[in-house]
Formats: sequence, C-alpha cells, structure tokens
Amino acid sequence: MPDTRTGYLTDAAEIYRRSFSIIRSEAELDRFPADIAQVVVRMIHGCGQVDLAGDIAFTPGVVAAARSALQGGAPILCDANMVASGVTRMRLPADNEVLCLLRDPRVPDLAARLRTTRSAAALELWRDRLEGAVVAIGNAPTALFHLLDMVAAGGPTPAAVLGIPVGFVGAAESKEALTEVSGLQYLTVRGRRGGSAITASALNAIASEEE
Repeated sequence: MPDTRTGYLTDAAEIYRRSFSIIRSEAELDRFPADIAQVVVRMIHGCGQVDLAGDIAFTPGVVAAARSALQGGAPILCDANMVASGVTRMRLPADNEVLCLLRDPRVPDLAARLRTTRSAAALELWRDRLEGAVVAIGNAPTALFHLLDMVAAGGPTPAAVLGIPVGFVGAAESKEALTEVSGLQYLTVRGRRGGSAITASALNAIASEEE
C-alpha cells in the first residue's frame, strides 16, 4: 500500500499559520479594525469562504466589549448546543460559563404558551444572566428576534451579541433588525449565511487574541 501521508502537511501549528496567511492574502479585510479583522479571519477559517468578509456588519467596539465582559467572568449564552459545543474552553479567560438552555424541561411548555419556537422560548430562561453577558446566536432567527424584543421591552442588555443565525426564513431579516438597534454592540453576517461553526469561530477568536 502506498504511503497516503506523503505529500500533505501534518504539523497542526503550520496548517493554522498557512491557513490564516492565505485568508489574509485573499480576503478583503481593510475596512475592519485590527481586533475585528482577527475575528473575521477566524470566521472565514470556520466556513472556508473568503467572500464572507463582504457580508459582515459590526459595531466598532463589539470585540473590545465582548473581551472585556469575558475577562470579567461574564457567561456566554448560546441558542444552540452546537454553538456551545464549538467553544474552545481553554481559550476562555475566566473559565466562563457556556450555557444553552434549549434542553431545559421548562422550554416546551414555555414555547407553547408564548406561541414561538423552543429556541426563542429558551431565551426567557436567560433573564437572570443576560445583563452584561456575551450572546451567541448561530442557529435560530426566532431566537435573535426574541432577544431584540426582550431588549426593546426594557429587558437586560448583553455586553455583546454575535447574531449569526443561518437559514432561508427570517435569518436575513433578523440580522438586519439587529443592525438597526442603537446602543447594542453586535457582530453579524448579512444574508442567509451563518451557523454554529461560524459563530463558535467568532467566539473563540474573541476569547483569545492568539490566532
């Protein structure tokens, strides 16, 4: 049998270094502040599409706000277990809690009562942790819409929102709604693209300045 390992790179650190170098050479990153560019590079790495950079919308202080919150011990609140599972715990600066309450036994009845999805209803269980938290929504547009409704109604305000749900129904609209909220630090990807991998990649980049 031929040696199938011959001819491809096996050094993990070098693979990362070359990957980020390729991304920085191919992606249009000039419009981003340095801290946000680092996060964008990670997001592109998570999906393999350099044109993602053109769809990213953000507030200039979002990375600084999220990092400060995490360094202060703030939790990360996720809409999906796939987002939570994608967080590299060793990168977290304060052993931060990473929480998804989608499987909480209270959620089905709450969703029925509110006449919404379970993903959106689960956010109601965040209320005592939401103030100053880092929110990561990478799956459900209804969760992002519900978060914005909570904030608009005078509810707790998170330190930063990574609002990157994916899909064909409501995803683009929920992210546009996020960009229209004043006073909220956010990072999003306009349009249908998004998902758990991109969202977790952004979280991991924010958690540590090391690529």
